[in-house]
Amino acid sequence: MNGNPTRLLNDTRKRIVFLTGTRADFGKIKSLIKAVHDSPEVFDVHIFATGMHMEPKYGYTVEEITKCGFQNVYRFINQSSQGVMDRSLAHTLLGFGDYVRLLEPDLIVVHGDRPEALAGAMVGALNNVRVAHVEGGELSGTVDELIRHSVSKLSHLHFVSNEGAKQRLMQLGEQPETVHVIGSADIDIMCSPDLPSLRSVKEHYEIPFEDYGVVVFHPVTTELQHLVQEANEIADAVLASGRQVVVVYPNSDHGSDWILEVFRNRFTGDPKVKMFPSLRFESMLVLLKHADFILGNSSMGIHEAPFYGVPTINVGSRQQGRSRNPHILNVPAERGALLGALSAVDGVRPQLVPSQEFGSGDSDLRFRTVLESGGVWDVRVQKQFRDLDVPSLVPPVMPDPTDFGPERADGTLDSYGDAPELGLPKVQPSVPPSASNG
Repeated sequence: MNGNPTRLLNDTRKRIVFLTGTRADFGKIKSLIKAVHDSPEVFDVHIFATGMHMEPKYGYTVEEITKCGFQNVYRFINQSSQGVMDRSLAHTLLGFGDYVRLLEPDLIVVHGDRPEALAGAMVGALNNVRVAHVEGGELSGTVDELIRHSVSKLSHLHFVSNEGAKQRLMQLGEQPETVHVIGSADIDIMCSPDLPSLRSVKEHYEIPFEDYGVVVFHPVTTELQHLVQEANEIADAVLASGRQVVVVYPNSDHGSDWILEVFRNRFTGDPKVKMFPSLRFESMLVLLKHADFILGNSSMGIHEAPFYGVPTINVGSRQQGRSRNPHILNVPAERGALLGALSAVDGVRPQLVPSQEFGSGDSDLRFRTVLESGGVWDVRVQKQFRDLDVPSLVPPVMPDPTDFGPERADGTLDSYGDAPELGLPKVQPSVPPSASNG
């Protein structure tokens, strides 16, 4: 950690810590960090970098954070070589918990649906520190969705990408005044005039292709039994299509090594395939912007590609239900279906209209405006559930158990007057022993 984190008595700035565990979530919150980092008289900004950022296999991307000019970057290794999510969660809880108790922040900012975000929200909730969740209320078809909604319930403030996400948080019982629609922050960077040129990106990464697609395929941890077959089906389709592709390694979830083994065996040495452990976020955006398509199950195919008007071949269940954008073709991980989709997207880019379903590029300004308002710092740490306005359910009227029906000719009584309607048996009243004996 750079400098002494102890707060000076006369320092009235709001201390904010952003937690980031992957190249993807850093790209999605980078503009938000910069928005408050550029107001040092109001905010004291810190970054807790962990997860994939600390793995050499993925390019040790924590260096990209420091290259952005951000100070106070704390580095923490939370993963083992197995990439098991519960271990990563447990390690992050321990490390981030100690860090927060030392730093004493006013706000913890987490993003999305990763175990690191869940750990950050849990630490905040258990230490009475407000938590802000970025991009809650969205859908996916895997365990990620369980994590995302859990993070939202542990958070006090919500910065969501659209009205649909806001409504889902309302269904989860969140207070409307704590949910702010700001759009998806990665679109801020997509609109930036400072993005590198396509030529410079291709030269830096030695990509010789004129026309190409992008392939990013992550493991679905609830469907590991199909993972190797699905990776092979994708490799089969890509190679059979003859298309040139840029392949980016999957995330570090359990099963990622299986995908890598398949892709290395199938793609290594093929002149039409370039594979990378990681790409700088801005470089990845430039490649995507000029791609013919993106194939796989990355959220980049849901958020970013439609904004650029790039068709998405969304494979499998990982992004299930997240968007109904017509730019997105949903297909199973089967060679025939994938080849059909690759044919369908051939030459369609000029016909596609860019979409702003997830924002228009001003999330950073909206985020900072909310934090500069006094109200958010008065949000109670003790949350309350907000019930939806639904019609009251009238409980069924049960008959009085003491109200027996009229005596029958056979001496039996109806137990409950509506016994025939309820299907209850007729009850023969018991006779005291003294009466039966004479």
